[in-house]
Amino acid sequence: MHPEKVIRPVSGWPMLALAILLFLGSIGLVITGAVLDVGPIALVGVLTLLVGTFLLVGLFVVQPNQSKVLVLFGKYVGSVKEDGFWFANPFARKLTVSLRARTLNGDKLKVNELTGNPIEIAAVVVWKIEDTSKAIFDVDDYTQYVTTQSESAVRKLASSYPYDGPEDKITLRGTRDEVNHHLQEELQERLGLAGVVVMEARLSHLAYAPEIAGAMLQRQQAQAVVDARTTIVEGAVGMVEHALQELNAKSVVELDDERRAAMVSNLLVVLCSDHAAQPVVNTGTLYP
Repeated sequence: MHPEKVIRPVSGWPMLALAILLFLGSIGLVITGAVLDVGPIALVGVLTLLVGTFLLVGLFVVQPNQSKVLVLFGKYVGSVKEDGFWFANPFARKLTVSLRARTLNGDKLKVNELTGNPIEIAAVVVWKIEDTSKAIFDVDDYTQYVTTQSESAVRKLASSYPYDGPEDKITLRGTRDEVNHHLQEELQERLGLAGVVVMEARLSHLAYAPEIAGAMLQRQQAQAVVDARTTIVEGAVGMVEHALQELNAKSVVELDDERRAAMVSNLLVVLCSDHAAQPVVNTGTLYP
């Protein structure tokens, strides 16, 4: 592990001015040495030119939301995160690391959810580098690492929950907020090794696999019909109960058990039927 060390190097403008002065001085020395035919003066001019060139190698620019990781002879020196024009040891390697937010649009994965049904799932992950030292030294390729770990986390998430189920259970389809939060936590735990911060993680695609999609759609439709019928029956029973209570309270009509049963049957048929009720005028009596 290499803890990040943020440094602020020397400004590059004074070193650039010094390099320009050395270039101009070297030109003057070389010309003077040639005119006067004095070899040492010309040699000093050449050495001055080399020093100026050496200083230029140490100049570098840090763009906004960018960082430079400095490595000197295999040793981590520090990270420059402040944008600007800087100078560092010319022998130090300056590795560029972007600090901008990035979006990973994951591919559709075919996996089995908790109950064993094959589904298609994909996720979108928004991430950025926070610790440049970990990103450079603790993983081989942090971009590939993010891609691989994101796919692994999505597969684990899909196998942890059922696709659908009761409202009081966490499911992939029914409780997206909880599932997305779980995915983000799982990714942050995995990607922390690479110095990555997961800003957002959410499912972008979720569906049954094509080979079972038709059967699952029929099951969902049948379940919806059952739920709807259950609601209708519960409501109808309540309405019938209320109607009988009102008739009895206001003494509109005296009903014996047989007539009460007939009224309940008729009201339930009317309230639970798929079609509009057709009125029938009864000209007879319930009794022989």
